[in-house]
Amino acid sequence: MTPEVQGERSVGDLLSALVQDTGLLVRQELKLARTEIAEKAKAFATNAGLMALGGALALAGMLALLAAAIAALATALPVWTAALIVGVLGLAVGYVLIHRGLTALKRIDPTPERTIDSLKTDATWVKEQVR
Repeated sequence: MTPEVQGERSVGDLLSALVQDTGLLVRQELKLARTEIAEKAKAFATNAGLMALGGALALAGMLALLAAAIAALATALPVWTAALIVGVLGLAVGYVLIHRGLTALKRIDPTPERTIDSLKTDATWVKEQVR
């Protein structure tokens, strides 16, 4: 009997199907990679935007508070001493806030882990198909 009658496919048909399936697989993997990277980029942009907005508002509020603190301390101390004390405290608080934001950004892993795992699985599948 011929292979078509027995329900078997020729080597050429199998290789053709493998090429088509591999092409489809590559396109799907690229789509997954784009989606995963877009998700991580959106999280990064959101956190960076929140940091920028928070920083701008904190700066405006801090300037007003610093002026008030300097004015209050200037009643008991020379103005330059009051400004120095308030300035050092402002720098310390600013450092802590910047450090917290950078730590949060560093926790975002840009590596597309799902895509890498899927590619490894796909490579194994293709090797099995070739055998």
